[in-house]
Amino acid sequence: MKLVITTIIVALVVAFILGLLLGLFKKIFAVEVDPKVSEIRNALSGANCGGCGYAGCDAFAAAVVAGEAQPSGCVAGGSGVAKKIAEILGVDAGSGAKKVAFLACHGTKECALEKASYNGVKTCRAVQLSVNGIKKCAFGCIGYGDCSEACPFGAITMGSDGLPEVNLKTCVGCGKCVKACPKHLFRLIDADTKGAIAYCSNHSDNKPQIKKDCSVGCFKCGLCARKCPVGCIDLSSGIPMMDYSKCTACGECVKACPDKVLALRA
Repeated sequence: MKLVITTIIVALVVAFILGLLLGLFKKIFAVEVDPKVSEIRNALSGANCGGCGYAGCDAFAAAVVAGEAQPSGCVAGGSGVAKKIAEILGVDAGSGAKKVAFLACHGTKECALEKASYNGVKTCRAVQLSVNGIKKCAFGCIGYGDCSEACPFGAITMGSDGLPEVNLKTCVGCGKCVKACPKHLFRLIDADTKGAIAYCSNHSDNKPQIKKDCSVGCFKCGLCARKCPVGCIDLSSGIPMMDYSKCTACGECVKACPDKVLALRA
């Protein structure tokens, strides 16, 4: 019994001494944290989505204070959070324009035919690595929903037509879908973009093959560029690309497109 009591007393004394030493070491080796880091962290959305390019909200807050990131870098928080951060730092908020994800493909399962049946792992990345996609169009959406799985905000769902659908109200432009898509079909655009935009990513110049592979693929006819009254369409990449500083959203290119590749964002 005496041995047990002695053991307990010794353990308590050792624990007390270790506690004192830990407290002392904490003070000696403490790293001062700029209080602005905590303020900025509290102002962030807390999504930890990584859309800012950093591992999470803590890392982003530290980067902003260190001058390595812009106040407008929190895509999930948008302009509201950018303004709060700017007020904390006493600087200009910069561009806080809301971004949203855009899928440059409208080749549904009825329009874009499959080249064969696939029985492997049902992810877009697995299909791309193993057989370079399941559709005849090498540029088309595979349709297994890697983008939907990657979206931390539930803004992307797979439609019955085999294509992902983006909910523009819940999308914050974090860019997770952009990174997840092995076909690189997603890109981020300004939410308030107005004008024509192309729903196709087929850069091939093999016109007969384009129509065989997808009935709604861009045929490279060039009518859109010829009908544009302000000359804002560039076809050098094989896909109509708009200069939105010139585009007036007149819709002439949309009317001219025989495959309905172009649509107006209003």
